[in-house]
Amino acid sequence: MGTRAALNLMANVLIEHGIDLSHPRAAAHLQPPTLSVAVAADVLASAGNASLDTYDSGPSAIAVERWLIQALTRLAGLGDRADGVLTPGGSLSNLLGLLLARDAAALRRGLNAREHGVAALPGPVVFCSELAHFSVHRACAALGLGEAAVHPIATDARRRMRPEALAAALDALGPDRTPLAVMATAGTTDFGSIDPLPQIAEIASGHGVWMHVDAAYGFGALLSDRLAKRLDGLELADSITLDLHKIGWQPAATSVLLVSDTTAFTSLDREVAYLNPTDDSEAGYDGLLGRSLQTTRRPDAVKATATMLAYGREGLGRMVDTCHDLARHAEQRILAEPRLELVAPAELTTVVFRYRTTDLSRADELNGALRRRLLETGTALIGRTEVASAEDPATKQVCLKFTLLNPTTTTEDIDDLVAVVLDAGRACARLIEESAG
Repeated sequence: MGTRAALNLMANVLIEHGIDLSHPRAAAHLQPPTLSVAVAADVLASAGNASLDTYDSGPSAIAVERWLIQALTRLAGLGDRADGVLTPGGSLSNLLGLLLARDAAALRRGLNAREHGVAALPGPVVFCSELAHFSVHRACAALGLGEAAVHPIATDARRRMRPEALAAALDALGPDRTPLAVMATAGTTDFGSIDPLPQIAEIASGHGVWMHVDAAYGFGALLSDRLAKRLDGLELADSITLDLHKIGWQPAATSVLLVSDTTAFTSLDREVAYLNPTDDSEAGYDGLLGRSLQTTRRPDAVKATATMLAYGREGLGRMVDTCHDLARHAEQRILAEPRLELVAPAELTTVVFRYRTTDLSRADELNGALRRRLLETGTALIGRTEVASAEDPATKQVCLKFTLLNPTTTTEDIDDLVAVVLDAGRACARLIEESAG
């Protein structure tokens, strides 16, 4: 086929038949259009093909990652002993954060989980919001704790973890249980809700429990002067997940795990003769093998560092504010439409709503069909989720969602998006009525 034909084929498959995330009607997921500087820098990183596990495989790329980690720990308000590592995604950052929490909890009981596993660790428990990301359950399964170790904590009317419920759950633990971590959320996927971090940190610290904050979505609020205060208390965390491929406009995946103390990585440290012999490390030729579960690891920090240098916090913060403004505008447009019901207002950049119908028994069917109609016709791409009914919390309702991460979108584009949702809703309602006879 040859290189040109192969590239032309891939361009056709990916571009002509893929999703254009730069389109103003692409508003389904936490998946933004990428910045050109990040894409170009990522090509440079791929061409260099460095690996960060050993110094002599990528010294300059290692230096770039260390610079980025330092910048992010400062942004998070962590102290001088803070550290971090890039990972292949937020789910893996959460897994790594929980692994470090598990090992720390085991050490407090005089156990070495790295050497002997968790069989001797009595009744491990991981606390998180009932709206925490499903990766918390996956991480518990992967670490041998079992998904039954997850103890969901009830949320309040704003969908934030209730501190008093967390405190009561911790107080109720007997000596046969081991609290491994409190995993708070700063930016739930659907609602952007942020748990009360200062109160949670105080409770976790008072019980001697590791506090991890899943800020995969919400960390980007720190770039905005307007929104940064919503993450007060983040600096109290033992570990933090953040995704720059969400609010950061990076090619996926660009996730980071930050820790408040670099010694947290001790249980990951390995001496491998052909990668990091002790005398090389002592001489300053040290790679990043001991901060990751990976060995070969690409230099994902290059694209994020280029972006931060190009835009700075101020430039990126303006983009965050624009997306937040768009979400607030969408919220107001939904409130103004009698056929639409606002389910959750804009905390960050998402808005959850439903299309109203007089036949409540078919409301879920209509909303699901509405989204599919927009997708199948190529009109728009919007999100779908399920939310507990206000009348009956045990009942889940199909809802629709705008996720607005394109800073070039305008308020007129949002008006247009709402209009096509209404058109699709009317069309689906007619079809459902006709099918009912």
